Amino acid sequence: MASTFLPLSSSRFFALLCIILVQLHSNLIIVSSVVLVLRNHRNHNEHHRRPMLQANGSSCDLFAGSWVRDDSYPLYQYSCPIIDPEFNCQMYGRPDSDYLKYRWQPLNCQIPRFNAVEFLTRLRGKSVMFVGDSLGRNQWQSLICMISSGLPASSPTQITRGDPLSIFKFVEYGVSVSFYRAPYLVDIDSVQGKRVLRLDEIRGNANAWAGIDILSFNTGHWWTHKGSLQGWDYMEAGGSMYQDMDRSVALDRGLRTWARWIDSSIDTSRTRVFFQGISPTHYKQVRFSEKAQIAVDGGVGVEVQLAEKWIPSEWSAGAITTAKSCYGETMPMVGTSGYPGIYPDQMKVVQAVLSSMNKPPFLLDITMLSAMRKDAHPSIYSGDLTPGQRANPDHSADCSHWCLPGLPDTWNQLFYTALFY
Repeated sequence: MASTFLPLSSSRFFALLCIILVQLHSNLIIVSSVVLVLRNHRNHNEHHRRPMLQANGSSCDLFAGSWVRDDSYPLYQYSCPIIDPEFNCQMYGRPDSDYLKYRWQPLNCQIPRFNAVEFLTRLRGKSVMFVGDSLGRNQWQSLICMISSGLPASSPTQITRGDPLSIFKFVEYGVSVSFYRAPYLVDIDSVQGKRVLRLDEIRGNANAWAGIDILSFNTGHWWTHKGSLQGWDYMEAGGSMYQDMDRSVALDRGLRTWARWIDSSIDTSRTRVFFQGISPTHYKQVRFSEKAQIAVDGGVGVEVQLAEKWIPSEWSAGAITTAKSCYGETMPMVGTSGYPGIYPDQMKVVQAVLSSMNKPPFLLDITMLSAMRKDAHPSIYSGDLTPGQRANPDHSADCSHWCLPGLPDTWNQLFYTALFY
């Protein structure tokens, strides 16, 4: 008997087609709990402000999320010998340890756990350099400890400490991880006994960066310092000398000098470039009119006299406060829907400069997630403080740098994710 063709209504046909497509989809795709694929951000009109990951087909912002407790952390112990005293909070008496037990959780994906052997194997024979101020040194020491904790104690290493350059080598893998101190990135020279910050000149520092395989830059905090904390006597721009200028304008000009060097000198097929977002502080904005001991880059305890004025909370290592700030904080901020505080003006400068570049770096946008960690600073638990200073946290607490182990380990886990995933 001949078969009869029964025409389908449009709605039945659409339903049948959906069933077929779903079946094909399930047969072709291997389902995993989390699949991370870093989107290509090489469009020269973008500056990688929001690196996105793909998690089971949905977009995931790597830098938007929350802090969750995870008792498998920290990744190493405070006995790691590379840690400077100013960062070694546990060694210098911090009584709590819960701040070590938090992991950064993006909104709808997982980031891979740091694997030291994978890091070194994939970078065998290559060089990594952090360039910037003491926040870069904070991150450099963190990464060395994270790698070292995942290797046998017998794995040979070499370290050369210097200023401006310090180098740590993992000999078995031929990998070097170094730190180059350049708090402004641009050059600062001595002219007739005066320190001149050359906003248009970078070759003096940049000579040390040539040939490095992975460069990670940071700057910001030193641009705000005034009085005895100021790192220069004059600024030079466009052939003219200035005793001072608007600090955001100066930062913008210096960063654009750095950006021109990146665009003209870096071969992006050979060198990966990162820029770390501004690391926030947790000093409160207060009126001040007396002497105070201030945490400064590379040390604590500089005494200065300032006229009565408002001190912005985004002053770094150098913010002055007569009110409680990070001292006594033991937990991250939770339930934050936006930036927890005043968004740093310096980040606006960074974003404007990076967006103008022909070869924009990958922006490690750690500013918001770090702003949520008011508990993670050394406070008074720093090896650079005297007993007298520790007894006066309102004047001496370091609410600019970060404890190690601690928050910079998350920066490096995100750095690791951006490199390999």
